Amino acid sequence: MERATADRGVESGNVIVIIAGPSGSGKTTIGTRLATRLGWPFADADTFHSAAAIAKMHRGEPLTDADRWPWLHAIGAWMDEEIAAGHAAVVTCSALRREYRDALLGGRPEARLVYLAEDRDMLTRHLAGREGHFFPPDLLDSQLAAQDVPHGEPQVLVVTPVGSPADTVAAIVAQLWPAGPPAVDAPGPA
Repeated sequence: MERATADRGVESGNVIVIIAGPSGSGKTTIGTRLATRLGWPFADADTFHSAAAIAKMHRGEPLTDADRWPWLHAIGAWMDEEIAAGHAAVVTCSALRREYRDALLGGRPEARLVYLAEDRDMLTRHLAGREGHFFPPDLLDSQLAAQDVPHGEPQVLVVTPVGSPADTVAAIVAQLWPAGPPAVDAPGPA
């Protein structure tokens, strides 16, 4: 019964889509393009980090669970507000470990997570070409060490980006909504 209700919410467009993966996987690019294609608001998980966590990463120090849990709770609270208001939206979050994904998806049948599975070489190239971001390429090893790529998790779709970002967005839409993307009334505020 809960599964059918969750599927109706996703099919009707009342869904929060989380674009996840390690730094450099294209979360922001794919997330903004997906939100634009669907006409939904977009939130970047980086904006939910505390100033202390951003400073720590900027110094090249990996985050700990003590740094990550308040951030994950803040993203979850934002998702709950959007769900309660009946808004569809897209948000990014690395969600590297299953326990993080479970925290974001648990009790939220309206949520779906798309995990961008990129290989190390591609991640390295993306990070090297990025300017002005607080996450230095040197921290990639810590993310890959913490990464637990999803396998058969409910509410999770694993996508390997291929082609252009538009191609990846098209693949995500086709897999989340095989009958075509939902028609959604005007989305709520981001």
